[in-house]
Amino acid sequence: MSVAVLGSGSWGTALGVVLARAGHRTLLWARRAEAADEMRERRENVAYLPGVPLPPGLEVISDLARAAEAPLAVLAVPTKAQRAVARDRARLGGLRAALCAAKGYEPDTRRRMSQVLREEFGDAVGVAVLAGPSHAEEVAREIPTTVVVAAEDEPTGLVFQDLLMTSTFRVYTNTDVLGVETAASLKNVIAIAAGICDGLGFGDNTKGALLTRGLAEISRLGVALGARPETFYGLAGIGDLVTTCISHHSRNRRVGELVAQGMDLAGATAKTVMVAEGVATTKSALAIAREAGVEMPITEKVHDVLYDGKDPRTALGELMDRDAKAEVR
Repeated sequence: MSVAVLGSGSWGTALGVVLARAGHRTLLWARRAEAADEMRERRENVAYLPGVPLPPGLEVISDLARAAEAPLAVLAVPTKAQRAVARDRARLGGLRAALCAAKGYEPDTRRRMSQVLREEFGDAVGVAVLAGPSHAEEVAREIPTTVVVAAEDEPTGLVFQDLLMTSTFRVYTNTDVLGVETAASLKNVIAIAAGICDGLGFGDNTKGALLTRGLAEISRLGVALGARPETFYGLAGIGDLVTTCISHHSRNRRVGELVAQGMDLAGATAKTVMVAEGVATTKSALAIAREAGVEMPITEKVHDVLYDGKDPRTALGELMDRDAKAEVR
């Protein structure tokens, strides 16, 4: 099978490595020609995934037109770039199915990534999304990882399940695209909150409570929007949430930690090598929740800290001082 991975950051490179190791002819597209040249010469993505050799079956390209050689595409560019890259790929034609590997919303429209791809590719192209606890640094080093591919039409999900499955990268399928995307996007907001807790020096009790109540508000919004409740207790939900909130690889957790230690948002995001999608997702998620009439107190306080300059310790105190209520209603 021939597949093009569009985006050569850490996640795109890791997925390209997985695909090439699985025996597929894999094209890894880098936006900048000089980045592609360096990867071709060194057979390594020194900037984003150092120490991982690129397999022989992985060809690095910078001409997007070459992507038309592959009927399958994996889009691993940040959410803010998904539409532009998808539109450029759509113009080339010959695409059978596309998998989105980014997690979040389009900033201006608050559209989910599957919606963006559907709008750009049309109904003739199968669209799926990838989620689950899967840091690029571990995936590329063949540390056992399990993920989920979500597609409304089962055949598209099965295409990418078969494409990506290896002995160290196990892939499940799911037809609840809305639920998978909601869980995968909002866990980044909770991860920022987890980083804030770490930056303030709080302990395991706080982190455990945060993850539990974070999952409650993520699933509350997802179900209100039409997702299936069980999705939030799967790989895209609790699996990805736990991993992102506790891992030293997590860009979103790191942003929260730096902000809690006194760094401003611009400085904190600049310190992360790749995009911390949770920063923009916080705005989108809060707006979506308000439109749906869903209460999301943790997301609201993260927004207050990131965008309104609220003191992180004050924000946590306000969460603890909320009116008493039953855990399950």
